[in-house]
Amino acid sequence: MKKRTLLKTATAAVLAMGLTPAAAFAQDITLTLHQFLPPPATVPKHILKPWAKRVEDRTGGKLKIEHYDAMSLGGRPPDLMDQAIDGVADIVMTVVGYTPGRFPRTEVFELPFMMTDPVATAMAFQDMVETDLQNSEYGEVKVLGAWVHGPGVIHTKDGVSKLEDLEGKKLRGPTRVINDLLSELGATPVGMPLPAIPEALSKGVIDGTVIPWEVTPAIKLAELVHNHTEFSGEEALYTATIVMVMNRDKYDSLPEDIRAAIDAESGMALSKFAAEVMYEYDKPGRDIAEKAGNTIVQLDAAEVARFKEKAQPVIARWVADLEGKGIDGNALIMQAKELIKKHGG
Repeated sequence: MKKRTLLKTATAAVLAMGLTPAAAFAQDITLTLHQFLPPPATVPKHILKPWAKRVEDRTGGKLKIEHYDAMSLGGRPPDLMDQAIDGVADIVMTVVGYTPGRFPRTEVFELPFMMTDPVATAMAFQDMVETDLQNSEYGEVKVLGAWVHGPGVIHTKDGVSKLEDLEGKKLRGPTRVINDLLSELGATPVGMPLPAIPEALSKGVIDGTVIPWEVTPAIKLAELVHNHTEFSGEEALYTATIVMVMNRDKYDSLPEDIRAAIDAESGMALSKFAAEVMYEYDKPGRDIAEKAGNTIVQLDAAEVARFKEKAQPVIARWVADLEGKGIDGNALIMQAKELIKKHGG
């Protein structure tokens, strides 16, 4: 009787405030989003935070997404995927290749000279996620978005104007496929996450790095190296794959309307948006290097052809590696190229 009286009193108080009992007792939901880049970088500032705001707005304020940048929840960038799986964070954004060999099918988009247009390639990646990779590679998480960055550029202390200039240079690479490419091209690859680049350059651990223009301002790269090498033609030297994923149990536990709000702003819409933003911000990054008086070389078609020929063993080794895992790498390459073309690349 006492319990019933307390409930009646609480309900009466709620009604007196003009609220329905359901609205009064509803719990606002907070999700954490963890990633490795500093807050001013393009991805957190111009992709993740605007995306989160749109999701929050769709829920009418019932959902809040808290941002934890620059690994502020602890761990290292390669830990991010497991943090999403284990629930350390509800959502993470990470470079897929930070966990080498763990997502072998995804690597097809990182193969040398695979990418044409980054937006089309991102949409092709998302397309493959929705038809295959969500189940075959990302079954432990819910993929919210999959995309790639703009054309990879070589940034070095000493210039690279021909293939031979890479010989012996210690270059940072982001993934195992790209490190294999650097090795095949004559460089000495050094694997490390992006935030480690400035210190590695300052201490002489590396002579340069491969990254897109977009992220160079976040690490002040134009101040650390003064030579940059681009590739002419339709295909980029490389790109890296990026995903934003959510803890599966957390996603499944959300109320239907909250899930619907997240879904509406995720998937192909997020993939296209993220790739467009990253590609758009390549120009400001390049402009900084240009204004600093740095040397920017664009390799001509003949020299690019030499790089392409030299890169062929990387593709062959990747196909053989996947064959050992029971995966048809050649079929994946054909599928990826068809999907890129389908989406306009």
